Amino acid sequence: MDVDHYEDFPVASVLLPKALRAPIGIIYQVVRTAGDIADEGDWSPAERRARLADFRAGLDAIGQQRAAPVHPLLFGKLAGVVAQYKLPLAPFYELLHACDQDIDTRRFADRAALLDYCRRSANPVGHLMLHLIGAATPRNLADADAICTASQLIGFWLDVAADWKKDRVYLPLADLQRFKVSEAQIAQGVVDEAWTQLMSYEIDFAREMLVRGAPLALRIPGRLGIELCGAVHGGVRFLQRIEQAGYDVFHERPVLNTFDWCVVAMRSLTMRLSRRVGVQTRSIEGNA
Repeated sequence: MDVDHYEDFPVASVLLPKALRAPIGIIYQVVRTAGDIADEGDWSPAERRARLADFRAGLDAIGQQRAAPVHPLLFGKLAGVVAQYKLPLAPFYELLHACDQDIDTRRFADRAALLDYCRRSANPVGHLMLHLIGAATPRNLADADAICTASQLIGFWLDVAADWKKDRVYLPLADLQRFKVSEAQIAQGVVDEAWTQLMSYEIDFAREMLVRGAPLALRIPGRLGIELCGAVHGGVRFLQRIEQAGYDVFHERPVLNTFDWCVVAMRSLTMRLSRRVGVQTRSIEGNA
């Protein structure tokens, strides 16, 4: 695989400040390429680990201010972004750790284990974005973690069926046991009362976490703040779609249509102007 094949991929939203589109695009190249090494292609687990070790060596080279021994073009670009914006390398190492985990880990014992995975696979992206704009305060980082983790959980709940085909189950095994849902039921796509209760429980947690981090969007100025408002309300809308589908994510993946995106845009604008998140959540105290 050519690691530079994402060079011209249009990853940055038009809402993002123009000055940030190039560095975000380079970061995306690195993150996406590492993810493809872990998940795509026909490599053996040993080959994937070796390629990820090469990636780690590239990060080491940036930290030591020397030329990368592998993928010099990709890591040369990243080195320039790291130097210009004084980005920490720790988030990139965390992402690589998650990629290593993807090779072997296909089940999660409980919610704590799943959230620990999200801490490595999703949250570092939020950290990097905040460092890019010089806003990586402890409060902002904590809220970004909540938004990033919630967004990844929402993706998992939308893709239960697709992930099952890859022999991946992101629903915590302890939760499956608690609600008496078996993996055989997932395989058969059975939507019954037990499944409904399980998905309601997981959705409530994701929504509460998303709303918990939402104040970040009100503190970040300009286009990026508007983008974050959209991320919050887009995530909430996806959860509503799952609920409206009766929690059936097996027979048709819930998607957002034009009307839904108009709703997201309107709610995002209202959030921005009113300085209020505007989302009600059910209490999940004692359920975590």
